[in-house]
Amino acid sequence: MTEQIIEISCNNLDEKYSFNKVAKQASGAVLYYCGDAVLLAAVAIDPKPVDEDFLPLTVQYIEKSYAAAKIPAGFVKRETKPGDFETLTSRIVDRSLRPLFPKGFHYPVVLTVMVLSTDSKVDMQLAAMHAASAALYTSDIPVTQAVSAVRIGKIDDKILINPTLEEQENSTLDLLVVGSGEDILMIEMCVNASIKEHKQEVNELDEEELLEIIDISQRAISVATKDYANGFDSAKKDEIEIVLADEKSDKELYNYIANNYQEAVENAVQSMAKSERSHELKIVRDQIIADLEAKGEEVDKDLVAEMLFDYKKSIVRSLILDKNIRADGRALNEVRPISIETNILPAVHGSCLFTRGQTQALVTATLGDSKSAQSYELIGSKSALYETFMLHYNFPAFSVGEARRQGPPGRRELGHGNLGKRALEPTLELDRNYTVRLVSEILESNGSSSMATVCGGALALRAAEVETEKLVAGIAMGLVTEGDRYAVLSDIMGLEDHDGDMDFKITGTADGVTALQMDIKLGGIDAKILRDALYQAKEGRLHILGIMEEALTDMRPSLALPSSIVFDIESSHIPTIIGKGGGTIREIIEKYGVSIDIDRDANSVKITGDSKEGVANAKAYIDNITSTPIKRQMTYEINKQYKGKIKKILDFGMFIEMPDGYDALLHISKVAKERINKLDELYKVGDDIDIIVLEQKGKKVELCTPAYLF
Repeated sequence: MTEQIIEISCNNLDEKYSFNKVAKQASGAVLYYCGDAVLLAAVAIDPKPVDEDFLPLTVQYIEKSYAAAKIPAGFVKRETKPGDFETLTSRIVDRSLRPLFPKGFHYPVVLTVMVLSTDSKVDMQLAAMHAASAALYTSDIPVTQAVSAVRIGKIDDKILINPTLEEQENSTLDLLVVGSGEDILMIEMCVNASIKEHKQEVNELDEEELLEIIDISQRAISVATKDYANGFDSAKKDEIEIVLADEKSDKELYNYIANNYQEAVENAVQSMAKSERSHELKIVRDQIIADLEAKGEEVDKDLVAEMLFDYKKSIVRSLILDKNIRADGRALNEVRPISIETNILPAVHGSCLFTRGQTQALVTATLGDSKSAQSYELIGSKSALYETFMLHYNFPAFSVGEARRQGPPGRRELGHGNLGKRALEPTLELDRNYTVRLVSEILESNGSSSMATVCGGALALRAAEVETEKLVAGIAMGLVTEGDRYAVLSDIMGLEDHDGDMDFKITGTADGVTALQMDIKLGGIDAKILRDALYQAKEGRLHILGIMEEALTDMRPSLALPSSIVFDIESSHIPTIIGKGGGTIREIIEKYGVSIDIDRDANSVKITGDSKEGVANAKAYIDNITSTPIKRQMTYEINKQYKGKIKKILDFGMFIEMPDGYDALLHISKVAKERINKLDELYKVGDDIDIIVLEQKGKKVELCTPAYLF
């Protein structure tokens, strides 16, 4: 097959796709070009399906150092584990493409996107998304939809579609929407703080504005996916023959469970605790197996479990749609009980134990100076970047009652931590010169631990006395649909997440939304449903914020907080504080156990230490050494007589303090016309003396006495 090149210009992107040129043994492959960026996307399928009932899709986005004309830093000169940006981009592509596969598709699929050449002006997440979609759509795998990603920015209240990276830096909005045709498949959004009229603004979006912007992105996606489908159709390969897995189904067994165990299943589903629900369902399963065996029937235990699972799911959904009853008895818009404790860890700068139902997050805040920031590099960046606000999310297995060792953070942990960071960061001071690290330890999980992290994180920041513009709360919304009927659920638990049709996480202040993340299991979402979900989420968010505000009134101060002070100085005092070779500042740091940051641009000093006394003493020391007026040397008039003071007498001359405080040398040969052997016999330290300036070259001043001249 010959190379086929397709060029598409849409939504401010000029893209070129090359098919049948590289990686021709893969199921599908494409070279993607945008500006100077070149990406290779290739997809491969394992012809043997897995036995488990899930789609084994793996997406890996990989940045090569050579793409930016760099050699990897560090001891190992080759790419190793993926960075956070690579992992998060892989996750975005996975979440967007997964809904496109047909039901019952259980073949392992690996989709690899490699950055071969980079362009600092190109949005790599959009490029990866479009390259991956093109490779999958034109492959021999039975995926019949192309997707498009649209990033929306906002500068000076003007909406931008797919802004450049430079424009994104000045945008107060970062909204990424992925869809196909009229359907929205995935949304990620956060706002950015800004300074207007010398005041920081969080720039939250209210629900109406958010809906309007999503509508703009949906229309842009609809146009783009039509262009992609029309352009790629000629490059599409013939589909391979695959067998979609039939759901393990036995209608007779299903009906037997429905007719004989409805009440038992409903009671099990409505057990209050997650562990109790699981235990009760196992009892029902064992009872079904025992009853069938008592009748002399041959029993497939796995099939019984599968049919019971399907019936349980139908019960959960029918209770919600038919009776407006949730498994734990809550109303559809009801939030689970919340309890909050702050500063429960005595040696920690700030801590919060946030419990909502059976979800519990212990969030800690640690403060550090600017040197504690996390350095990182993006493939298109020319120098290292620094992250001064971090949120690390950990999900130990015991939080769901499983016995597994704790390993390094996976994609889910990084994704949840990133969502929490994007939710909280707009409320932090933009001009802070210190580093904040939040760590969320999930101690118990039954639905939306990421939103518990946001709530606990906002309170942990306040517990550590970090100034934030507003409190932020998060809530996870769910959806159950059947035909034209639907129900939106507030604060979903794990059962509703698993058996529902949507996972919609929304964070915000009392004034609007700061971040959101939405994944749709249906293949799309109606605008009316989205509107209902946003406004119901607002109701829940305000409820949670009220409880959080109340918790702040009882918050005990942390005794472990470091003390810090910032004060202004004259720029001329900076060398005095630093000292020769940095000796003075080192002495202060070691003597008082503090850290000192000097901002030369702002002419300010920040002292931080574990002890308030140490910080106060360090400041007093600096005040003392800078209280002496700075000695500035003036320009002296040649042959003019001045009044000086003898500061030091040596064998070869005397150091004379000039009227401006400058010390100049009066050589013994310039004291008198006749030879003098011992100066200390004629002069004493502290005596006034008349001197004449013979010559001045910069700091070098040559003196003599009137007796030398006359």
